[in-house]
Amino acid sequence: MFLFKRCLVLVSILLASLSGFAQDQGEKRHASLILISIDGLKPEYLLEADAHNLKIPNLRRFVREGAYATGVHGVIPTVTYPSHTTILTGVAPAEHGIYANTTFDPLRKNYGGWYWYAEDIKVPTLWDAASAAHLTTANVHWPVSVSARITWNLPQYWRTGTPDDRKLLRVLATPDLLDTLEKDLGLYADGMNEDIEGDENRTKFAARLLELKHPDFATIYLTALDTEEHASGPFSPQSLSTLERIDAALGGILAAAQRVYNGHAVAVVVSDHGFVPINKVLHLSVAFRNAGLIEVEDTAASAAMTTDAPPKTQIKSWKAIPWLSGGSAAIVLHDKKDGLTKAKVALLLAKLAADPANGIDRVVPADELHARGGFPQADFLVALRPGFVHGDNLTGGLVTPSTIKGSHGFWPDLPDMNSVFFVLGPGIPSSRSLGQIDMLQIAPTLAKILAVPLPSAKAKPVL
Repeated sequence: MFLFKRCLVLVSILLASLSGFAQDQGEKRHASLILISIDGLKPEYLLEADAHNLKIPNLRRFVREGAYATGVHGVIPTVTYPSHTTILTGVAPAEHGIYANTTFDPLRKNYGGWYWYAEDIKVPTLWDAASAAHLTTANVHWPVSVSARITWNLPQYWRTGTPDDRKLLRVLATPDLLDTLEKDLGLYADGMNEDIEGDENRTKFAARLLELKHPDFATIYLTALDTEEHASGPFSPQSLSTLERIDAALGGILAAAQRVYNGHAVAVVVSDHGFVPINKVLHLSVAFRNAGLIEVEDTAASAAMTTDAPPKTQIKSWKAIPWLSGGSAAIVLHDKKDGLTKAKVALLLAKLAADPANGIDRVVPADELHARGGFPQADFLVALRPGFVHGDNLTGGLVTPSTIKGSHGFWPDLPDMNSVFFVLGPGIPSSRSLGQIDMLQIAPTLAKILAVPLPSAKAKPVL
C-alpha cells in the first residue's frame, strides 16, 4: 500500500509538471497594458526637458528606463480624433473612417458635432481585439469611444456644456460605473472640461478604475496640454507648468498600476500630434463665397434677441466648401462630376496660394491626398504654413489676426507635427531609442504586447 501511494504521488507530480510545460509552450502569455495619451505632447518636451527646465520625473523615467521614438510621423489630418483612431487600429483615416474631429456638415446643422461614436470606425480596434481574446478593457475619456466594445467605459462626450451633458454621460457609460466611482471620488469632470483640473480629476478616476477592475487593457486620455498650447502656444510658461501637473497626475496612474499589477504591466505614453505657434487666420469660405461657390442668406435676429444684434449668416447652398482641420482644409465638391466647378476651385486655390500673405504652403491634389490616406471625399487639401490656421468666417476679411496662440492639423511631413511614443515595463529594453516611427506602427506594437491579433493593421510593430 505504501508503495502504491508513493507511485500516485510521483504520477501526480509528473502530470503537474507536464501540464505546466504544456501551458508554457502552448499558451501565449500577455502583459497588461496601460495606454495613456497626452494630447499635443511634442517629443521635445521629453527629449529636451533639461533645456526647458521641466520637472517631469515620471515622463523622464520612460526615457531613462524604457524605449522611445524620437518622433512619430502622423496621419492626415494631424488632429485628435483621426490620430487617436489610427493609434488603436493601425490604419489611416481614409480606411478607419474618422476623417477629422468634426463630421462633414456643410449646412452647419449638426451644431459642431464631433466623431464621438465608435460605430463610425470601419475596422477593428484594439478594444475589439482584446475583447475577442477574452481580455477585459477599461477606458477613461478616449476619443471616439461612445458605444465602443469596452468592458468598463467612461467615454468622451459633450454637447452643450450644461448639466444635461452629465446625464448623457451617465447613460453612455457602463451601467453603474460612474455612480460607483463618484461615491468615493466626487463628481467626474464634465466632458467639456479640458483644463488641467479636468485631467487631474480623470487620472484619479483612472487610477481607481485600475484598482477596482484590474483590466487587461486600459486607455486613458488627457487633454489639458493641448488646451493650454492653443491658448498660449507650445513651450509657453503656462504650457510647461501644465505639463508638470500632468506628470504629477500621471504618477498617480503609474503608482496604481504598480499596486495592481505588481510590475507586470506595460505603460505606454502616446500623443496625437505636435504644435506650432499661430498668429493669423485664413478664412477660405470668404473667398469661396465671393467666387459664388457658397451662397448665404441673412436671417434677421429673433424677437428674443436684442434689437441691435447682428443678423446670423447661414449657408443656403454650396458647390464647393472647405472642411476645416486646423492647419489643413479639405475641399469637397457638392457634385463630384461637376468638372466646371472643380476647374473653378483649382484656379481659385492657385490664385490664393500665389499670395504669400494668405499663408498657404501647398494645395494637395486628390490623388496625392488619397494615396496618403486622408479625406476620401475631398478633391483638394489646402495645407497652411506654420503661423496660420484655418477659420470658418463667411463674411469679413480673408485673413484676420488669431485669438489663439498655437495649433496643429498641418501637413504631417512638417517635423513640428511629430507626436510621441514611449513604452516602459517588463520585457521593454532600457534607454532604447527607436528612432523615427510611423503612427501606423503603434497599434500592431500594442497588439504584440497584449498578444492579440490585429490583422487589419498595415505596418509592422516596432518592438
